[in-house]
Amino acid sequence: MDQERSGAPEVMTAAGWVRGFWRGDSAAFLGIPFAEPPTGSRRFAAPQPKAAWPGVLDATAHGPTPQRQALSETTLIPEPSVPGDSTLNVDVFTPSPQRPTERGLPVLVWIHGGGFVAGSPASPWYDGRAFNRDGVVTVTVSYRLGFDGFGWIEGMPQNRGVRDWLLALQWVQDNIAAFGGDPSRVTVAGQSAGGAAVLTLLGVPAARGLFSGAWSLSGLVPGITAQAAQRYAARLAAAAGVTPDVAGFTSLDEAELLACQDALVTGRAGQGRSPFDEALEPARDLVGEGLVLGPVVDGELVPTPTLAAYRAGAGRDVPLVLGATDDEFSLLIHGVREPLDAVSGADALVALGLAEPALGSYLAVHSGVATSDLVGRYVTDRLFRSATLEVLGARGAARSWLYRFAWPSPVFGDAVHCLDVPFWFDCLDSERVGQLAGPTPPRTLADELHGAAVGFVVEGDPGWPLWCEPERPTRVFDTPSSIESDGYADTRALLE
Repeated sequence: MDQERSGAPEVMTAAGWVRGFWRGDSAAFLGIPFAEPPTGSRRFAAPQPKAAWPGVLDATAHGPTPQRQALSETTLIPEPSVPGDSTLNVDVFTPSPQRPTERGLPVLVWIHGGGFVAGSPASPWYDGRAFNRDGVVTVTVSYRLGFDGFGWIEGMPQNRGVRDWLLALQWVQDNIAAFGGDPSRVTVAGQSAGGAAVLTLLGVPAARGLFSGAWSLSGLVPGITAQAAQRYAARLAAAAGVTPDVAGFTSLDEAELLACQDALVTGRAGQGRSPFDEALEPARDLVGEGLVLGPVVDGELVPTPTLAAYRAGAGRDVPLVLGATDDEFSLLIHGVREPLDAVSGADALVALGLAEPALGSYLAVHSGVATSDLVGRYVTDRLFRSATLEVLGARGAARSWLYRFAWPSPVFGDAVHCLDVPFWFDCLDSERVGQLAGPTPPRTLADELHGAAVGFVVEGDPGWPLWCEPERPTRVFDTPSSIESDGYADTRALLE
């Protein structure tokens, strides 16, 4: 519904009217519930579409996102923790709400990261202002996190967080035209766990038709096995002193579950181990056990592992852009370099489980690298960069583009995890960006990366050649940026 700039914008959704606010040339509608609050009997159930409400819903403040700041001090992304129970909501940023009969604008749907245990759509970095400026309607999505969203509970729907994404995407299909968007031109994107969410959705049959493009920033290839999810549920229940079933987990509130999750992570610390072992523990956990909470191959909603789904043709009709920063993991080893550098690179990699022939090949292409840098690069390659190559291989001839974000932060000396996000959103003036990217992050780099994102969302092309063999074109975002052949060549030893 068109509104005068002097009055608050109002839009009629399937569940009722919402009232947002203007901010210059765009409007924001915050905290719109797409599902009933996941409380009581709905806590571990599939999300239920939001029932109609009377009157006009005030949509001028972010919806509840409690207990979601766990990683923000490490990643430096500002992620507010808003109290409340109605945690399944969307924020919509639009150049101008318009009548559904008019041709709509392309739509970006953003799924936040945070390891599936943290993060918040309320971050100012995810504000859609710059995308609105460039003619793109932007939606950010909230979803259940931690065990509530992804823990295995017999007799209850698994992958509740995935079901939240699906219902939010369905909400976009049903409502985005009223906000000026075109439901036939929806790109889903996300970073870190959000990037993994994108890769998951590409392989999920129930997601077919809900989006027409995908961009994964620093996404891992997801797919925890049902057996691993069941083992973790049993460990968590034992730590909490409850039975590993609906009754046991329901007896714990989310704060108690979060405390038990944290206890399982930190329970091994300080048991007479060397400083090297202590420093290496986060890396060992990630490359060994991997994520313990996230999308599960449950045989139903997620019927097969993601790569197997791609090989069978899932998502092949959806164009995909994917890539990673050059040194994703280096942010997490920034404070423990000394004990890592006290041992040889070979010993560190062996301790992380890398064996011949990959060990020799990997050391050969990383000769002269300090052990701490080598550990950071190895975990980056193992979890993120090799994942992109596996995805490209599994997708075959599907339309895909590969990139690297290589610009090193002057604060950390590397292209660390999350560094690309404020460039992608073109929000270099936002809070905390200077703590990650320094006082003068390069404007030209934001123009290039954000411009590529807009080009893909609007035109279906980010602006560099499609991935193909044997050329393997790779866009390298740096100062200056370039296009390389086989830009991930130094990672290939891990796929041998």
